[in-house]
Amino acid sequence: MSGTGKSTVLDELQRRGHAVVDTDYDGWTLPNGTWDEPRMAKLLADHRDVVVSGTVENQGRFYDRFEHVVLLSAPLEVLLQRLKTRTNNRYGKSEEETVEVANYLQTVEPLLRRRATVELDGRRSVSALADAVQRLVSLP
Repeated sequence: MSGTGKSTVLDELQRRGHAVVDTDYDGWTLPNGTWDEPRMAKLLADHRDVVVSGTVENQGRFYDRFEHVVLLSAPLEVLLQRLKTRTNNRYGKSEEETVEVANYLQTVEPLLRRRATVELDGRRSVSALADAVQRLVSLP
């Protein structure tokens, strides 16, 4: 969900030396809103310990290749405050987008929760969240 801290946690994990991919950037997500499946398949075949972030319709097609599926969650008021104040992404600032975020929280997050193997509270510190994800990653 937008505003949970996914990108911030990925940045911290990358700073710690982990391979990370934020599929919101660099062409991982196609214009139809799905992952580029051949590209994602190659990434996962070539990199066992990569941390991937994103929420797309076809992500479930790759769950069998992930050791863990982590859901970062936070209450709506936290998400909206973060979206309102962030400077690295314009999404979530309009009234229409805030309504969309609230709708996604009610309709999409429960679907994500059902498939997640781990749920983390996005209100925790970046360091604590990165520590939790790092414990899940198989280090070489």
